[in-house]
Amino acid sequence: MGPSNMEWFEEVSLKYKRKNQILFSKECELFQDLSYIIKHQNRRTMVLWALNLAEESVCVLEEKYPNEHRPRTALELTRFWAAGEIKMTQAKRAILDCHAMAKEITIPEDIALCHAIGQACGVVHTVGHALGYPIYELTAIVRRYGIENCRVAVETRAYEYVEKLLYWENHQTEYDGKWAAFLK
Repeated sequence: MGPSNMEWFEEVSLKYKRKNQILFSKECELFQDLSYIIKHQNRRTMVLWALNLAEESVCVLEEKYPNEHRPRTALELTRFWAAGEIKMTQAKRAILDCHAMAKEITIPEDIALCHAIGQACGVVHTVGHALGYPIYELTAIVRRYGIENCRVAVETRAYEYVEKLLYWENHQTEYDGKWAAFLK
């Protein structure tokens, strides 16, 4: 493990020991490459990337909470918003409902996933939410594996964020769905 990888782990370990709810920050060295690439993307690429990631987490939560529909509703209404079929207020309500679910459940991993989905959906509004998904999902991974056993899973997933973003950068034009006028 290189020095930068050790630094992220030390930072997260400290937050874990302090029982912080969020274990990663936008400044985390794991996000250095991702942050750079995000700055050079158009909004459509960012939305495709974020909603693709959110879909993965929605599926995880659906397995655990089959009668809970708020994460799926947030994702679906956000897709309609990105397509220009509904207004932001409708999607925003569903996104806030997904965040509210986090307050009603007790499993830290799942709480973080609810927030990750909400952050990913927020990318339609502003790219400023783009690192929110990795921040919360990596927190969920640490919660799942524990601080002693999370390194490989966290570093692998951080690499996948970059790979997925590069994929959407190269395949964004192949998306045949509609786009809202504000997403240029």
